[in-house]
Amino acid sequence: MSLTTALTYALPHRLLSSMARSLAYSDDPRVSRWLIDTVTRKFNVNLDEAANPDPRSYSTFNQFFTRALKPGARVADADPRSLVMPADGRISQLGRIEAGRIFQAKGQSFTAAELLGGAEDAKPYNDGLYATVYLSPRDYHRVHMPWTGTLRETVHVPGRLFSVGPAAVNGVPRLFARNERLVCHFDTSFGPMVSVMVGALLVSGVETVWSGEEIPHYGDRITRKDYRGQGIRLERFAEMARFNYGSTVIVLLPPGVAEFAPQLGAESPVQLGQALAKLR
Repeated sequence: MSLTTALTYALPHRLLSSMARSLAYSDDPRVSRWLIDTVTRKFNVNLDEAANPDPRSYSTFNQFFTRALKPGARVADADPRSLVMPADGRISQLGRIEAGRIFQAKGQSFTAAELLGGAEDAKPYNDGLYATVYLSPRDYHRVHMPWTGTLRETVHVPGRLFSVGPAAVNGVPRLFARNERLVCHFDTSFGPMVSVMVGALLVSGVETVWSGEEIPHYGDRITRKDYRGQGIRLERFAEMARFNYGSTVIVLLPPGVAEFAPQLGAESPVQLGQALAKLR
């Protein structure tokens, strides 16, 4: 474990994230411009793809960070049987959920039940598939639907806010099952599907298109919201949610419904809309 990762165990995660949030939402031009310029330069952000490419036109860093893309910058895979990649970034890991466990990194794994906040929630995904996509600070930070689905329930699972960078993924046991997260359950034409928005250090903010801000507010217990009967249906490739700083989204699929695109593997760079998997 790196020294930086070891130090994160002792850091006041929520305090740091709250401070970062205050800076991200500050409309002081000196603060927003400094943050935007720093991130753009350090992470080589491609503003040519943005619907609004002028960094000086964003009144807060958060507006810049959650910026929209220009029309046509990303397109859904042409095969109508393809489940599409939910976000820009890179594959952290993907594969089969074996004996109820999801592989994180060499020597590290966690259970689907831990990730989703309950054993019953995990049952439909026994022997199913998982894909973990890491969004770096340079990436587009809106998460989209892999497949058309109707929202059934969300589960806010409180937790820590460790970094989700590669060093932390390799060094922090059960990282994605420990960090605060929003679990989004959908019903689809092939059965259940879940997308998990995992928070991280300096990333306490998750917003959804149906409810607005979900994290924060911080919680100390699992909170469920039932959306059955409300008709919240999101089409394949439609925006679902957004992060207020780089983080991770995990997609779970039930067994036997799809196969991952063969070119994908750990560390593969990916873009929103490309083929994630193909229905059988």
